[in-house]
Amino acid sequence: MHKSPLWTGPARLPFLVLTPACIALSLACVQWTHGHMNPWQALLVLVGAVAAHISVNAFNEYQDFHSGLDGTTQRTPFSGGSGVLPAHPELAGRTLAMAIGSLGASMAVGLYFVVLRGPALLPLGLLGVALVLAYTRWITRYPLLCLVAPGLGFGPLMVVGTQVALTGEYSATAAWASLVPFFLVNNLLLLNQFPDAEADRRVGRRHLLVTQGPLKAARWYAALTVLAFVSIPVGVVAGVLPMGALAGLLALGLAVPTVRDVLTHALNVDKLLPAMGRNVGINLLTPMLMAFGILMS
Repeated sequence: MHKSPLWTGPARLPFLVLTPACIALSLACVQWTHGHMNPWQALLVLVGAVAAHISVNAFNEYQDFHSGLDGTTQRTPFSGGSGVLPAHPELAGRTLAMAIGSLGASMAVGLYFVVLRGPALLPLGLLGVALVLAYTRWITRYPLLCLVAPGLGFGPLMVVGTQVALTGEYSATAAWASLVPFFLVNNLLLLNQFPDAEADRRVGRRHLLVTQGPLKAARWYAALTVLAFVSIPVGVVAGVLPMGALAGLLALGLAVPTVRDVLTHALNVDKLLPAMGRNVGINLLTPMLMAFGILMS
């Protein structure tokens, strides 16, 4: 009865909902700029994106288990790994197989669209594969690269990549819309690093919490939040986003108290937990609201 949760634990299933939220934003941009899309191809894009997300999660679990990090983290609902491999080390091989197999599935989807649409998608796909393979082992050693890599994957690569896969063209609308998940997903990983900072330091990770401390990291969080929500009306005024994209600003009801709490409680992880929960909501709600508003435009 417990085999399925153990097997799927390293995939971090609850976290996978972020992918459909980002894909929804891109599909709305495709519909607004082109007036139509192939629903089966859209579904295939979603499958490929979810596979990539599973792959990076599984690689992260496998490598954090072997580095010893998973055995020392302060586990929360939002950070510290699933805890499956430290409790069941016999599943390490299966986790690695999941990571490799999911990456292969995502690459197969990408190659299908490269054949269908031409080579325009290839640079985005190659960069995406590089991020999946390099994130845990190398990218986490470089503070600014570690900060922007998650947002790059879920923002420009996923949103713009979907646009290119479905239309064969790059779009200013998709590129600008991708800034919102870029800033927000960077914040998602940044805030989730607060409980793990000391454990990460011991295994050689050098993200902002390690190199600059929680107070400066909290200011980074606030700045990225401002950039995410300012980018929406700027895009509308510039004419690259429709008026309906302003629906994303409704998520400010979550974002404002979250920024306040992060700045106030940066040194107290226990008091940050409600903000971490709201932060997940911001990341899911904002692109979905934007997608709905764009479709209604």
